Amino acid sequence: MTQMLVEFWRSHSTAELIWIAVGLIAQGMFSARFLVQWVASERVRRSIVPEAFWYFSFFGGVLLLAYAIHRRDPVFILGQAFGLIVYTRNIWFLHRARREGIGPA
Repeated sequence: MTQMLVEFWRSHSTAELIWIAVGLIAQGMFSARFLVQWVASERVRRSIVPEAFWYFSFFGGVLLLAYAIHRRDPVFILGQAFGLIVYTRNIWFLHRARREGIGPA
């Protein structure tokens, strides 16, 4: 196992290792949104989508889009770009509601 890890590190450039780290961090952020949603729903015993879900979605999506562009993966690029539109729109709704004194949905 140790030998495999050593070979992995040696076979990739520093830049590629940084991009792998970006991809892993991005996937972690993107996955954390489900944990946030699950915990929030369990607390109130009904399905809800808390504000933090949209922020994790947005920032994870931005990082995943950067990673997809780096990897030159058109399917991944299109999927993440579309998702960012949805996340941005939901964050805008939250800010508008707060500005109008309605509070979060």
